[in-house]
Amino acid sequence: MPTRIICLDGYTLNPGDISWKPFQEQGDLVVHDRTPADQIVARAAGAPLLLTNKVPLSAATLAQLPEARYIGVLATGYNIVDTAAAAKQGIKVTNVPSYSTESVAQHTIGLLLECARQIGRHDRAVHEGKWVASPDFCFSLGPLVELNGRTLGVVGLGKIGLAVARIAAAMGMRIAAVARAGKPTPSSIDGIAVEWVPSMDDLFAKADVVTLHCPLTDKTRHLVDARRLGLMKPGAIVLNTGRGPLVDSQALAEALQAGRIAGAGLDVLDVEPPPASNPLLGAPRCVITPHLAWCALESRQRLMRVAAENLRAFLAGRPVNVVN
Repeated sequence: MPTRIICLDGYTLNPGDISWKPFQEQGDLVVHDRTPADQIVARAAGAPLLLTNKVPLSAATLAQLPEARYIGVLATGYNIVDTAAAAKQGIKVTNVPSYSTESVAQHTIGLLLECARQIGRHDRAVHEGKWVASPDFCFSLGPLVELNGRTLGVVGLGKIGLAVARIAAAMGMRIAAVARAGKPTPSSIDGIAVEWVPSMDDLFAKADVVTLHCPLTDKTRHLVDARRLGLMKPGAIVLNTGRGPLVDSQALAEALQAGRIAGAGLDVLDVEPPPASNPLLGAPRCVITPHLAWCALESRQRLMRVAAENLRAFLAGRPVNVVN
């Protein structure tokens, strides 16, 4: 009898444009586009192999799933699974690292260019008839910024942070990062010149653009708060394609409303989807995309392949990418 594989929320990975075949080859696959909280246990009951992206599997939920032996997280972040509780039940949990590096890096630069060049804003104005009505051959809705020679402060020089830095350096930007105690501070990383500053506060004060690529921890939650925003230059830009709670939404909205910084480009918010009351939805000079930096077609194909390889390795008794 084929092994049951239950995917609790497969739609964001595969809305229909790629194939589930790599998983179908390994068992009896059932894919739910989405699973509400009150249906998690009913849908997962009896299945030894579970796949989840954002459906939470808490200790209380796992306690009701004694047959579970494997949880494949269809993402890099795995905070939606209580990994300690899973380990106690003998459940292996895997993730998919580094599948979206280039997709996220390119999206980050896209947000930066939109903040600096306001391409989308001007496109909308043209389609609204403002160029047709212009007395001049060109018009601008606000000052446009050249990025070459400006400083990009990277918070988190991991794979994505370095990929962003590489593109920014190719545009002539200077790269800065925070020196960590006891860690080497080479003058360049992967051929990218890096200026090291002593503290996070120094980075915010120095950078023309701050981009966030660090994990969410108790120490990094609201890393961008009212105090640090107050350290930034009036022409500075904040980018976040990392985790939403790295930014204090209210503080950032107030800084934008007051003109204390020039703009923000965000792909993640502290609650997703955001409530209509989120202050950033009405903030000026704030470009927001709906958590899609990761989901280029090629990125999702890579995610599907590696996630299936994780399951195949587990079934062969040689698990890889285990996070617990």
